[in-house]
Amino acid sequence: MWTKEIFGTDIYHIIASFMIYSMIGWLVESIYMSICNRKLTNRGFAKGPFCPIYGFGGVLGYLILHPLEGRYIELYIAGAVIATLFEFLVGKLMLALFGEVWWDYNEKPFNYQGIVCLESTIAWGFYAVIIIMYLNRKIIGFIDRYSYENGILICKILMAVASFDILFHLFRAFHWNVEKYRQKIKETYEMFRARWY
Repeated sequence: MWTKEIFGTDIYHIIASFMIYSMIGWLVESIYMSICNRKLTNRGFAKGPFCPIYGFGGVLGYLILHPLEGRYIELYIAGAVIATLFEFLVGKLMLALFGEVWWDYNEKPFNYQGIVCLESTIAWGFYAVIIIMYLNRKIIGFIDRYSYENGILICKILMAVASFDILFHLFRAFHWNVEKYRQKIKETYEMFRARWY
């Protein structure tokens, strides 16, 4: 399973990159918001240092945009447009599921429904260029510094911890009764464990 390829990249590197992008995104956004708020701010949905939107954005951005490597203007425009669409769709999904979006651009000029704004669109284009031209290469190099077996073990541990953290907070957000779903959770865990271990 770990060696199957999607768009020329194996599952192992996709999952490991997803984890790293999620943690880098959490770190950058938490630092930025801590400065803006003048107090420590955790920008993750759960307690851990993990923002899946950045994991998905980084990995999907690379898989979709890497054919534009070296074509800076096209890469910038495509990255800005795709990331803005992605941010808008995630915002709408969050509104539907949770009744709120965890960011608010209403105070920003040229915003649309407070979910996307011109400032972020401009930034997304630069992020796309940085990811494709520099960052992804560094992340892959970092992943390849570890043996394949150790890398898979680390991915499994990080996925289990992040999944538990996110599921716990989803249960709280939706006010689900854990006792009521305990057997189903146990069965799901056993299926997950059988598939990944």
